[in-house]
Amino acid sequence: MIKVQVRSNESLEAALRRFKRQCNYSGIFRLAKAHTWHEKRSDKRRRERRERLRIIQKATRKNDPRATRRRIRRSSKRPTRTSERPSSSSGSTGSMT
Repeated sequence: MIKVQVRSNESLEAALRRFKRQCNYSGIFRLAKAHTWHEKRSDKRRRERRERLRIIQKATRKNDPRATRRRIRRSSKRPTRTSERPSSSSGSTGSMT
């Protein structure tokens, strides 16, 4: 059970925020939300597997040094539109008259 004592010169709102934060860290809100409806065992296993995969993917993205370099390289190599187009004075795209 979580207990929060209100400190001297602390507002009630600040103590309530500390209480909510401690409830969130301990997982009480997650458990309460999970027990509001019945979940089949197969759905529970499927959801837990998705959560594990999400955590693994997040960790690999965080630890992959190539991912950040790749993003930087793409943004710096973007060509300007004016250098891609041929000039209009070349005559190759003109009318045939």
